[in-house]
Amino acid sequence: MSVVLRPARPDDAALIISLISALAEYEKLSHEAKATEADILRDLFGEAPKVFCEIAEWQGKPVGFALWFYTYSTFQGRHGIWLEDLFVVPEARGVGAGKALLQHLAQRCVAEKLGRYEWWVLDWNEPSIQFYTSQGGVLQDEWTKVRVDGPALEKLGAL
Repeated sequence: MSVVLRPARPDDAALIISLISALAEYEKLSHEAKATEADILRDLFGEAPKVFCEIAEWQGKPVGFALWFYTYSTFQGRHGIWLEDLFVVPEARGVGAGKALLQHLAQRCVAEKLGRYEWWVLDWNEPSIQFYTSQGGVLQDEWTKVRVDGPALEKLGAL
């Protein structure tokens, strides 16, 4: 039986939260996972969504997801896709769900003539690094990620 992909629906909000929680646990980041079903409903299925999600099913059951949004490269003068999260439940790894999700978004990039397809991978996550590089991904280690959040964001954004 092959993997079936479909766009997420509003009734998938609880499923998406459960997959985000499982991903956060795997990445040892459960303390950072704060999203709620209401957040997912608002941001993926509201009036003007800016983030999107695909669900992978295998043997009729949801086994993974890819949550993504469009970016823009000023250097290329083209939009791209940022893959925020890709996760497949452990019991379904190896059935092709991750590859199907990755390829589906690559096909979208090609069809829409987008310039880039990017994502982060934790430097200790060797199984994912091997998977991504086997699919043609190139690790970009010449850039340093910068983040401002919490009190620092409040301070920077103070009027």
